[in-house]
Amino acid sequence: MDALAKSAFLTKDEHVPTQPKLLTHPTTKGGLMSWLTTVDHKRIGFLYGISGLFFLLVGGFEAMLIRLQLMVPNNDLLTAQQYNTMFTMHGTTMIFLAVMPMSAAFFNFIMPLQIGARDVAFPRLNAFSFWVFLAGAIILNIGWFLPQATHGAPDGGWFGYAPLTSKQFIPKHSIDYWIMGLQLLGVASIAASLNFIVTIINMRAPGLTMMRLPVFVWMTLITSFLLVLSFPFIAIALVEVMMDRQFGTFFFEASGGGMPILWQHLFWVFGHPEVYILILPPMGIVSEILPTFARKPLFGYPIVVFSGACIGFLGFAVWSHHMFTTGLGTIATAAFALMTMTIAVPTGVKIFNWIGTLWNGNLQMRTPMMFALGFVWMFMIGGFSGIMHSAAPADAQQQDSYFVVAHFHYVLIGGSLFGILSGIHYWFPLMFGRKVSEVWGKLSFWVIFIGFNVTFFPMHFLGLNGMPRRTFTYDSNLGWNAANYIATIGALTLGLGIFIYFVVMVYTYFKGERVGRDIWDARTLEWSLPNPPPEYNFRVIPIVHDRDAFWYEKHHVEEIAKEKIELEKVESAHGGIHMPFASIWPFVAGMGLLIGGLAVSALDSNPAPGMHLKLGLSILGGVVMVIGIYFWSIEGNEGYHLHLDADGNPIEDPHAKH
Repeated sequence: MDALAKSAFLTKDEHVPTQPKLLTHPTTKGGLMSWLTTVDHKRIGFLYGISGLFFLLVGGFEAMLIRLQLMVPNNDLLTAQQYNTMFTMHGTTMIFLAVMPMSAAFFNFIMPLQIGARDVAFPRLNAFSFWVFLAGAIILNIGWFLPQATHGAPDGGWFGYAPLTSKQFIPKHSIDYWIMGLQLLGVASIAASLNFIVTIINMRAPGLTMMRLPVFVWMTLITSFLLVLSFPFIAIALVEVMMDRQFGTFFFEASGGGMPILWQHLFWVFGHPEVYILILPPMGIVSEILPTFARKPLFGYPIVVFSGACIGFLGFAVWSHHMFTTGLGTIATAAFALMTMTIAVPTGVKIFNWIGTLWNGNLQMRTPMMFALGFVWMFMIGGFSGIMHSAAPADAQQQDSYFVVAHFHYVLIGGSLFGILSGIHYWFPLMFGRKVSEVWGKLSFWVIFIGFNVTFFPMHFLGLNGMPRRTFTYDSNLGWNAANYIATIGALTLGLGIFIYFVVMVYTYFKGERVGRDIWDARTLEWSLPNPPPEYNFRVIPIVHDRDAFWYEKHHVEEIAKEKIELEKVESAHGGIHMPFASIWPFVAGMGLLIGGLAVSALDSNPAPGMHLKLGLSILGGVVMVIGIYFWSIEGNEGYHLHLDADGNPIEDPHAKH
């Protein structure tokens, strides 16, 4: 039986032995059922992480096909239609199904541990958010397995610009799957974000004031607010596209008085905060790793926190720099150019704080540190080209060219992905009790680092030489041959590096060196726990005395030991550790949304064969969802109380009651 199943027990009212007896949790089933019913934040984080890594491979495979198509002029590996599909699904997959869930994995697993909590505020809502995410991911990709003539995978561009998504241009259901999948992903993100906000505000350990929070927790909080505030914009836009396609409305149809440019405004009001939704979590990860391996506290902590909040706030004021070439007018263009230049200031402040942290530090060049330093350098390059785009005249030349492709990949791969990979290396020993080999870890870093730069740096020159984005082939006399060939070789190298990384991680999970707790001599509370952490996280909720809470504990051992003994007495007097029951109903509600979403996406505005079946499945999905939410709601706050022996093993307390 796994460790999580051994970490809890249900107290009983009937006769019990006079001596405490070691117990396991009788309601926890092994195997698949334990995962379908779990409400443990660590398990849900693991589910998010595995899903994100899987879709990272899927999105990477799609990117590889794109690069192979562009490797040589006039290539016919992919048709124009197939290229559009790969281009659409690569962008959508990497943003919504890879980077975002991998960040959510850290939010779920690490954030509650860093604030000294036993779980998130709403464990069942947390499980529901994952199952809805999975439903959205399935709907987005279901078109790959359906007839291309009538369905097919989405092919309207990951940005979905109107009127390209109208029935006139794409009569198939591919865009309907894209719309419904994104809507469900939005539901999942908002549910999870509200949960994280409540958890951080209300469930911090005593003494953990807001200005003692780890930077990663701050970035989780800011990102959660960004998600809650920005996703409604794209939700509105997606509903309007769905109505145009299904009911013949004219929100984006110019022939009926609609405004195609309205889509761009709604999309980018969401889309630019989305950039910071993707980059702020890795910034938080790096802000935890650099001080640990520099052996000194984070330089300028209040400024790092304030700059993160400024980035989140200003992210809503710069969306139209994506639209400088749409004819907004001089005043609007000047205003958004100025705001775009302004947002570079808090971003630059973070970089100077990281450099200040490294300055005169006792640097330990472990694998997490190398990925974190790679993040800083690659993100700086992406930031420099971003400042260029804030100047409207320069943007007019670079717009929709491969220069922009290079820019956002330096931000989202050189930034987001490098930061996430550093976090996986850093917290892997905590999550699984095994340490990644430094030799193989550093090898994977250098292959990924070299492959990434060889892939995307030549694209700056391709863009300045006039190569447009979103084109599936080119003639041999345009001067783009060599750079495209080099970029494709780089992409193959990058793919090899990611493959090595995955193989090393899988091997480490099964065969890696077992290590004790706190192998990095780290600063934050999660490292005070055994690895992997027990289901209840903390034997007693700690009292936080300093911003670098665990460093403080390690320098005040006797004081903290006495404090924990007193806290344990208080905990025992209050009935032990309260834990939530596992529940199948969040999974049921999520599967209801999956059934209904698939059926609604396949509906036609005109009667067609199978219409009654589709309507029936739509209703069935809604009924299943309502049943799941109803039974979930009447479960209330019931749970079980857990008592531990001196070694932290669960025991049955003869005096405990329900």
